[in-house]
Amino acid sequence: MKLVVAVIRPFKAQACIQALRAAGVPDVYICEARGYGRQKDHLTDYKEDRFAVAFLPKVRIEFAVMRENLKCALDALLTAARTGRQGDGKVWILESSPATAP
Repeated sequence: MKLVVAVIRPFKAQACIQALRAAGVPDVYICEARGYGRQKDHLTDYKEDRFAVAFLPKVRIEFAVMRENLKCALDALLTAARTGRQGDGKVWILESSPATAP
């Protein structure tokens, strides 16, 4: 099983959830996130205030998927999240296993 973690633009969240549901991903966790990547030039807007924290709004989406369904789910996520501009987001794929009772 794989755990997929994606950080995307907020206005693409609903499209991603719908695409994942259509791809057969039943459970999705979503929360607000803040950060920045290569668009660091955005931070120059705040250089007068050296204590300002200038992060861009993002959304974090997490879901677990079986290995054989990973490609389909990733294709759906990437297609729905893409705008073609810098800052579309990041995706991480982690190995996962179900928790067992002690």
